[in-house]
Amino acid sequence: MSSDTMDRVVVVGNGIAGLTAADTLREAGFDGELTIIGDEPHPAYSRPALSKALLLDGDDMSSHELPPTSHEATELLGVRATGLDLDHRLVTLDDGTALPYDGVVLATGSRARRLSDLPEELTLRGLDDALSLRSRLAGRPSVIVVGGGPLGMEIASGCLAAGCRVTLVSQGVPLTVQLGSYLADVFVKAALDMGLTIVETGSARLERREGSARVVLGDGAVFEAEILLTAVGDVPNTEWLADTGLAAKGAIPVDSRGLVRPGVAAVGDLAAFPTPYGLRRVPLWSSAIEQAKVAARALVRGDDASPLQFQPYFWTEQFGLSLKAVGYLPLEGEPSYLDGEPGGGPALMRWSRGDGTGVAAALNYRIPIPRLRRMSQAAS
Repeated sequence: MSSDTMDRVVVVGNGIAGLTAADTLREAGFDGELTIIGDEPHPAYSRPALSKALLLDGDDMSSHELPPTSHEATELLGVRATGLDLDHRLVTLDDGTALPYDGVVLATGSRARRLSDLPEELTLRGLDDALSLRSRLAGRPSVIVVGGGPLGMEIASGCLAAGCRVTLVSQGVPLTVQLGSYLADVFVKAALDMGLTIVETGSARLERREGSARVVLGDGAVFEAEILLTAVGDVPNTEWLADTGLAAKGAIPVDSRGLVRPGVAAVGDLAAFPTPYGLRRVPLWSSAIEQAKVAARALVRGDDASPLQFQPYFWTEQFGLSLKAVGYLPLEGEPSYLDGEPGGGPALMRWSRGDGTGVAAALNYRIPIPRLRRMSQAAS
């Protein structure tokens, strides 16, 4: 389907994937009726800022804001999509509305995975979560964070910076699964030096006792704090698509242009797209943006649109360290140092893999991202 046969496009999801898709549709020449559906009442915002600048800077209340949009779409905020009728090309909403479409972008993202249904278990996924946590940190409560991935470590860093006593419960050494042991060790050392208590465990569960929640480890050890927050991954929001048969193992498989079928695209955290390692979900901010650009162009231009040439870009800020990395993670072995040296100081590093891929990483090192991308390609 081309733009000549599309008069109405509905974008379901008002995160960065949906926002980028809408802007790109206009840039690619779509001049028809464009509608964006968002289940949050807020305009689109920067989700990565929620666990970084918004928690760390006590005075800055605008770090999550995005530049003005250019899509001139009708935005329906605070409503949720409840169904997709592929035969009649309709998106149904929880207020009873049925929106007809010629093309649709599925961009409903994902939500925080939870360990329990206890109200004391907090997660950090949306803007309201971040603002609530930020307010509670003003009293410098004790905090337990369950989850040793990037989000859990960023939250722990922000809580420490707010003056809280923080314990992080991690399944193994934090960040090892995401970054590899070499970079994980650098961050763990920085975290310990700043006062983070790290508890490694094989398993953990939450239970309620005397009106509060606590963490119970596999060996029976118990940890309690005034705030209990989990960061243990995400779950794609695909339940509303259950009757369509589009979702497989919780994600929506797409082709190299982000299309599920003619006129239907899926982008962002709910989409599994082709990578050198097979169909994969890559729930990163940069991934959502790149997917959305390609899929929007494919809706407008069809087979004339270029396929996705994805090169992962990951960044994190925590415990006084800033890491930017281009290439598929995690990493094995030690890097080649192009500048700097081991020890956690400013450094420019490169890893080469035997499969022809490479990774370039900058630690507390100012470098333009395009240059970092070129360096990662040179590593292959």
